[in-house]
Parts: sequence; structure tokens; C-alpha cells
Amino acid sequence: MRKHIVAGNWKMNKTAEETLQLIKDLKSKIKTSNAEVMIAPTAVNLLSAVNSCKDSEIEVIAQNMHFAENGAYTGEVSAEMLKSVGVKTVILGHSERRAYFNETDESLAKKVDQALKQNMRIIFCFGEELSDRKAGNEETVVESQIKNALFHLDASAFKNIVLAYEPVWAIGTGETASPEQAQDMHAFIRKTLGDTYGNSVADDMTILYGGSVKPANAKEIFGKPDVDGGLIGGASLKAEDFFAIVNAF
Repeated sequence: MRKHIVAGNWKMNKTAEETLQLIKDLKSKIKTSNAEVMIAPTAVNLLSAVNSCKDSEIEVIAQNMHFAENGAYTGEVSAEMLKSVGVKTVILGHSERRAYFNETDESLAKKVDQALKQNMRIIFCFGEELSDRKAGNEETVVESQIKNALFHLDASAFKNIVLAYEPVWAIGTGETASPEQAQDMHAFIRKTLGDTYGNSVADDMTILYGGSVKPANAKEIFGKPDVDGGLIGGASLKAEDFFAIVNAF
């Protein structure tokens, strides 16, 4: 049975003090949930966040990691470092990493391999630009991103992977794919996975939607049969909004 997940990507927001305050607010609200609840603070606040969440249902995850085990990579963080502070899950391939830091399918495949080597769980992101959607190429783009970064793996590796479809045109814009658009793409993603790895792998895969999910639309989006939760951006920075989204299941 697929897991429901609601993960908050805090991006480059919240100081050390603000991070602990938001976690305190979330802990006061989130006691039990029908979904796994995750938050991804900025790297410098991961250790304090992990310590603060030890007595809660909230898992602290990372926004990114490097593909090397160690070395001369100034400013980067390795999987082993993340694990050493209690982080077991990492987001890879977010559209902002692709756009602003020139991450490619090739470099992401290396990150995926390293994360799996370190027994970490991965939330792997992908999605089309507005120009791709307008040209009717959204399925081609999404299929390429998934296959290039993930389809060198054995079927067993997908037990440690969560997929996150994020239409780039709906991130931080206030625009949201309609529930029907989200469902259609999630169904296509599941079929793409099934065509190569079989229905068992595809049926067990948790696929999240990311793209301006809000309390007002979360229930309808999450209600679609192939949408298993959300990767939440802006709304995850407000305790009331994130709590409402978590409760959409």
C-alpha cells in the first residue's frame, strides 16, 4: 500500500530562531496524521531541527546533497554528513536546483546513486516548463527526466525513492495544475514506471504533487487516485497552512 506524504520544502527561509519557533508551532498542532509529515529546513538548521523533532511525528529532511562522498567541494554537504546529524531523506532534482545551479539529469543520477549507497531515502523531483506544456511536450519532458536519472537502477532501489511531479510553471507563481492535470500526469508517471519495472513497483510508488498547493486546493488534489501527497513550498512556512494541508488526507 502506498504511503501518503506531505513534505514542506522551506527553501532559503527561516533563521535558526525562526526555524525552532515554526517547529514548535507545528508540533503543537500535528499530533497524529494519516500522512508522513516532513520538513526540509536550510542546511545550517538541520541539526537543531532534528533535535527539536525527536519527540514528534515530524521527520526532518534535507533539500540537497553532493554526489561525492567527500573532497574539495567548497560549500557542499555529503550524504554521510546529513546522516551524521540524523537526516535520512533528501530532496533531489528540485526545479530551482536545475534552473539556478545547472543540475542535469547526469549529475542527478550520480546524486541518486550516492544517496542510495548511503541508504538514504530520496524525494526525486521533475517537471515541465510552461513552454513545454504549451507545446504539448509535457509527457516527453517528464519521461526523459525520470528515465535519464533513475532508469539505470534495479527495481529494488525504488523502495527508497519517492517521486515528486512539480510543473515548473506552477511553483511560486500562484498557478496550480488543475486536479485533473495533476492526476493525468501522475497516472502517466505511474504507467512509465510500470512499463519498465512492472506493475508492482509502479503501484507501490508514492508520487507527490508540488506546485502551489494550498489549504484551499489540497483536499481536491490529494483526492485523485494517483496523487499520494504533496511537496509544499510557500504554504509550509506558515504553521496553520501546513497543518491544514497535512489534514487534507
